[in-house]
Amino acid sequence: MSAISFTWLSHSTFLFDFDGHKLLTDPFLTGNPAASMAASAVPADLIVVSHGHGDHVTDVISIANRTGAKVLSNVEIGAWFDSHGLNKGLSVGMNTGGTFNAGFVKVTYTQAFHSSSMPDGSYGGNPQGFVLTAPDGRRLYFSGDTGLFGDMALIGEGGLAAAFLCIGDHYTMGVSDSVRATQLLKPGIVAPMHYNTFPIIAQDGDAWAAQIRANTQATPVVLKPGESHTLA
Repeated sequence: MSAISFTWLSHSTFLFDFDGHKLLTDPFLTGNPAASMAASAVPADLIVVSHGHGDHVTDVISIANRTGAKVLSNVEIGAWFDSHGLNKGLSVGMNTGGTFNAGFVKVTYTQAFHSSSMPDGSYGGNPQGFVLTAPDGRRLYFSGDTGLFGDMALIGEGGLAAAFLCIGDHYTMGVSDSVRATQLLKPGIVAPMHYNTFPIIAQDGDAWAAQIRANTQATPVVLKPGESHTLA
């Protein structure tokens, strides 16, 4: 069985470890008041991007160019990275439903209900979430920024070891909708993200966890920025 762990660096930035291989999601550390690590110190073998907003792409280019990590995103975001200094050959443009096999993990893009534009206001294509499938078959769902949608039940049909859900409200699902999402997805564990970075998305993680315990079969895992968890 694969050894899988993850560290929450804050906001929607997680550093996953699949048997020593590092997968980084939506890197936003520079200018992030809650960040637990500097962008210059983050390792990465693969960077996966959900959409184009600045609080999800700020450090993509600098980290990828330093580490040589491939960058998965939709094709519009990939083209923007290519034209804004990403080293040649690192961008992998994808779209909803497509799968990229990195060897240590497969990444399948899913729909998300949000918006997507780049930091300069240019078109950012469709927002997305993704499913990470380990070589042993365990599946992890990262919602990206999204509202609640019924087809989360389809995403969960193959079984989910873990789900990572936005709970901040205002721009994304809040606490109550993330509980409903957990009911649809039926993951083994669920971790919150996209909250407490700024006052407008402040939430009580412990109160959220109590709602998860009371209303779902999932185990909540609430991390502070910089903390890690290993999947059993």
